[in-house]
Amino acid sequence: MEKFKKKIFCMRGKKKNNMEIFMQIITNKYIYVPFFTWVFIQCFKVVWDLITTKKLNFKRIMGAGGMPSSHSAIVMAITVLLGRDVGFDSSIFAMSLIFSCVVMYDAAGVRRAAGKQAKLLNKLIEDILSVSNKVKVLRDPTRGGLATTLNEIIEHSNISMEIEED
Repeated sequence: MEKFKKKIFCMRGKKKNNMEIFMQIITNKYIYVPFFTWVFIQCFKVVWDLITTKKLNFKRIMGAGGMPSSHSAIVMAITVLLGRDVGFDSSIFAMSLIFSCVVMYDAAGVRRAAGKQAKLLNKLIEDILSVSNKVKVLRDPTRGGLATTLNEIIEHSNISMEIEED
């Protein structure tokens, strides 16, 4: 068991040390191109927010959501790399393209659903705040814990809330 910690065997039977493996990983274009694509997209979101809102929001670098989609950019970067390397008529390119389409379709669906729910929740918060101006919210309801925040608002405003499901 000890010898496996010191040396790692590759598929061809040739021994490789950790530095060689590390160099193979960081020089693999299927890793660094999507990674730098993600970095570029996330930085672009910060710059775009700065231009449109005149506020610098560094949370956008690590935050998910918003356009352009870093998920879509990453899967399409991998798909284009595969197409250029193995051919746009190869089976691996076709699988990657289909996978990319599924990721982009799901991302669009999640964003659409989240947008609809956000409109309803914002309306609900406006209605609650219009009933009582004594309601104070200490945490940002857009950063998780929205249900807890709504429950706290209702609890502290001495009103009741009934939710009906269709």
